[in-house]
Amino acid sequence: MIPALLPTYARNELAFERGEGAYLFATNGRKYLDFASGIAVTALGHCHPHLVKALIEQGQKLWHTSNLFQIPEQQRLGERLVANTFADTVFFGNSGAEAVELAIKMVRKYHDETGNPGKYRVIGCNGSFHGRTLATLAAAGNEKYLKGFEPVVDGFDHVPFENMNELRAKITGETAAILVEPVQGEGGVRAGSDQYLRALREVCDEYGLLLVFDEIQCGMGRTGKLFAYEWPDVKPDIMTVAKALGGGFPVGACLATEKAAQGMKAGSHGSTFGGNPLAMHLGNAVLDVMLEPKFLEQVRRVSGYFHGKLKSLVAKHPGIYVEARGKGLLAGLRCEVPNTEVCDKLRAAGMVTATAGDNVIRLLPPLIAEERHIDEAIGILDGVARDWKR
Repeated sequence: MIPALLPTYARNELAFERGEGAYLFATNGRKYLDFASGIAVTALGHCHPHLVKALIEQGQKLWHTSNLFQIPEQQRLGERLVANTFADTVFFGNSGAEAVELAIKMVRKYHDETGNPGKYRVIGCNGSFHGRTLATLAAAGNEKYLKGFEPVVDGFDHVPFENMNELRAKITGETAAILVEPVQGEGGVRAGSDQYLRALREVCDEYGLLLVFDEIQCGMGRTGKLFAYEWPDVKPDIMTVAKALGGGFPVGACLATEKAAQGMKAGSHGSTFGGNPLAMHLGNAVLDVMLEPKFLEQVRRVSGYFHGKLKSLVAKHPGIYVEARGKGLLAGLRCEVPNTEVCDKLRAAGMVTATAGDNVIRLLPPLIAEERHIDEAIGILDGVARDWKR
């Protein structure tokens, strides 16, 4: 008999009842160091005082009105994102997948508007992840997730990550855009080099394509800048954001230049819940914290400390951990032994992590993490490796 909850998750038996900062507390009474952050969502940790205050404050006033009316908090959040990014305009939805769906629509609308309706294909990268809708699954091209959902939505081509020769060879007269995660999360915590990201911008300019960055996981301070594209100073035409934007409350956004968004007019897109007053108030609360002068400076400092410790751990346990990867506090450890088993042992030792492709353990501490949290995590990782050897 099918259970009350559709069985689409291979859930662990663990259940959490509360969180505080970098820690989760389970119903079994045990405390866990949270280095998954709800898969890069709870970037400010659990029950951050400013977010809790904002939630109560707005929850006592107004939750939802719909976009048939003006929403002042939405206007404010949009203006703040525009002021702090490459973008000229923002659309708010509820999730990353919705943001990517809009990005794909925007790409097609742009070329239709500029007299090239035959340009609709998007080039993506192997190992990418863009969501679970039919179109976003097709955009990533992962056969594991597409199996059983054929026919696959048309309009997407795929090339290896960081391979400009194959990407150039894939461009045709129907190509409309390139869609890339500056740092792949699900695909194995692989950070694109500055040279690669700059080359993507150059090829888009050369062929008249739109450059779309998916910063749903690597954005919102995760790499030590507000957005990862800032490191090489490569401005996309469209960018998708979600996860940490709401600090744990569902918020997604699609940011774009005026050029890329020129075809989007009244009626061309919409969302019932997207941009509601409660979500927008929390999004603004998240930005309040992340835009504080020393916040990202601390993320960069802790990131440097973390990656140094991870490299030392790999050198110490080469038969268990093979390579330290990632950028900022989107870190990964490629394992010699099965990553799922390592993840289980870490959880048994009191730390929550996530797996990723290429046999990688994904390490996503909250951005409020301090060196003491890093030391605790490294101690657990070291202990698991030593126990494994015994």
